[in-house]
Amino acid sequence: MKTQVKRIEQAQRPLHGEIVVPGDKSIGHRAVIFASIARGTSRVYNLSGGEDNLRTVEAFRNLGVGISEQDGILVIEGRGWEGLQPPSRVIDCGNSGTTMRLLSGVFAGRPFVTTLDGDASLRQRPMKRVIEPLGQMGASIISRNGKGSAPLEVHGGKLKGIRYATPVASAQVKSAILLAALQAEGLTVVEEPQQSRDHTEIMAPAFGAKIEVVSGGRTVSLKGPQELSAKDVRVPGDLSSAAFFLVAAAMVPGSDVTIRGVGCNPTRSGAIDVLRRMGANIERTHLRQEAGEPVADLRVVGGKLNGVEIAPEMVARTIDEYPALAVAAALAEGVTTICGARELRYKESDRIAAMAKELRKLGARVEEREDGMTIEGGKRLEGASLKSYGDHRVAMALAVAGLSASGGVEIDDTGCADISFPGFFRLLEGLRAS
Repeated sequence: MKTQVKRIEQAQRPLHGEIVVPGDKSIGHRAVIFASIARGTSRVYNLSGGEDNLRTVEAFRNLGVGISEQDGILVIEGRGWEGLQPPSRVIDCGNSGTTMRLLSGVFAGRPFVTTLDGDASLRQRPMKRVIEPLGQMGASIISRNGKGSAPLEVHGGKLKGIRYATPVASAQVKSAILLAALQAEGLTVVEEPQQSRDHTEIMAPAFGAKIEVVSGGRTVSLKGPQELSAKDVRVPGDLSSAAFFLVAAAMVPGSDVTIRGVGCNPTRSGAIDVLRRMGANIERTHLRQEAGEPVADLRVVGGKLNGVEIAPEMVARTIDEYPALAVAAALAEGVTTICGARELRYKESDRIAAMAKELRKLGARVEEREDGMTIEGGKRLEGASLKSYGDHRVAMALAVAGLSASGGVEIDDTGCADISFPGFFRLLEGLRAS
């Protein structure tokens, strides 16, 4: 991944235009996984060209799955569970925690040994949260550094169903267990303290899985083993990517931006709710469904924002959007508090520390806490040289902040944005020029 220093100048006029963001990264991972373990030919439309999704594609190619691209459509020749072959080399997950955790669930039930590794950032992320439940099911997963993190050596085995209560709401952990459960004998039940993203629960039945969701989405169960059948999937636009443009347009008065075809799954649309509470004018139009997911066009008109409290119950629905929301908070009138979000410290960077430090460089008043931060907004941001910490969401959030910083900002590494959003800076400049 190439390091790119980039300068973002302050916006001299409102943002205008219509854009389309890449396919939803979370849904894209699952589409590739389910199509690869199903029997038959599946087509995946609008898969993100970001590095994270491509890591999952390459992983299944390494397992012998036939995957080709035809006119921008990914064609996957699935041969079922038994068609997965022992990999010829280490599975390189790059920066993608989703790839590593979900594939741990896939490999837990396969009769071979697989090694999963990633970049320096991914090697710091906690993997005990999947090692423990998958171990209870009968797999043996060894953390080679002995610290519960990558590289992981997965010894697949004969699995049995379990009942497991996750300590924190995590769609990645839940999905890893469910993918293992599809290969296990008996009933598996996953219980969460709060409902996390339900993309797996939506997509699995489309491929023929029998799955039950109760308790307001907090409890998911299935009885294995189960075989899946091919299905075409059209991936909606990524709300986490759209969030940067929602914030950018909302905080520049007079802006009028429409983002077409964005997934608006209620388990992860917390950023829209938070921005609306801050006073942002966001309208959903042309509501429809794609791949079983609710989709809409989002129009945002710029104006005045006010500080709000972002409570712990918002974490599961908003986890990836906090860097963008922190920028909105720095520009809003009044105080915004973020709490119960300790999980942010275990992302591609420590996003609490990173955003607090960089926003302070811009002149914002930020108090960092163990599980969040307090941001006193309303103060004019000043230009500065900023650090992205190699974190794609931090880089994009700081670029949005630069639009409202006197003198603009210079960001040390923006190449990391390609992990989830190739073309982000081109789209941002396009809205400035419209």
